[in-house]
Amino acid sequence: MTDAPAELVHLDVADGVATITLDSPHNRNALSKQLVTELADRLATADADDAVRVITLVSSGRVFCSGADLSEASTVPMHEGARAIVGVQRAIVAAGKPVVVVVEGAARAGGIGIVAAADVAIVAEDATFALTEVKLGLTPAVISLTVFPRLTPRGLALTALGGEVFTGAQAAEYGLVTLAVPADELAAKVDEVVGQLATGAPQGLRETKRLLSADLLARIDAGAEEMIELSARLFGSAEAREAMKAFLSRKK
Repeated sequence: MTDAPAELVHLDVADGVATITLDSPHNRNALSKQLVTELADRLATADADDAVRVITLVSSGRVFCSGADLSEASTVPMHEGARAIVGVQRAIVAAGKPVVVVVEGAARAGGIGIVAAADVAIVAEDATFALTEVKLGLTPAVISLTVFPRLTPRGLALTALGGEVFTGAQAAEYGLVTLAVPADELAAKVDEVVGQLATGAPQGLRETKRLLSADLLARIDAGAEEMIELSARLFGSAEAREAMKAFLSRKK
């Protein structure tokens, strides 16, 4: 009899706030099948809890999320992995409660899709972001559903085509995040904003979020299958496989 794998995503509820914590430090909170499955479950649980008014999404370490788990590329069907990442973004957008994401350190690739899906994103000014897909022969296909509408056109072109690191301060300038504050003020600012949101009446929060999310939700539903197909095709290409193999060998 084998032991069950350790939980990678935790849920805690207190004072009307559900805190969902990504806790998979061994792979820098990469979007593994287990992490994505647990994240979707925790989101559903928090959304169904009448005691919860606000959902916060945080990480246990400085790396918020490093994107797709490339080590699973040969074992998890490509369509399945892409569809799961779309599902998590949709769950955040469709939740009946505001979702606040907090980034202290690094977010990469698919992790940025989670940031973009949230209603409010509060980050440290020196947090780092990168849409690295272009470096691997890929494109931010499934996360384009949430990321592309958030960024300014010029900020989007620079970050998606360049694949280079940009800061939390730049992320705010480009429209990806709501607020960027000095790292030592991050916790206080999150408490302040979450506290303000939690004063909303449940019906008011639910119906206002429904109006705010309508266009983004329609975009996800209309474009999901096309982006899943594009993602799977590129992940399966010889160019991308060679680039990912080289990337993983450098990490080792």
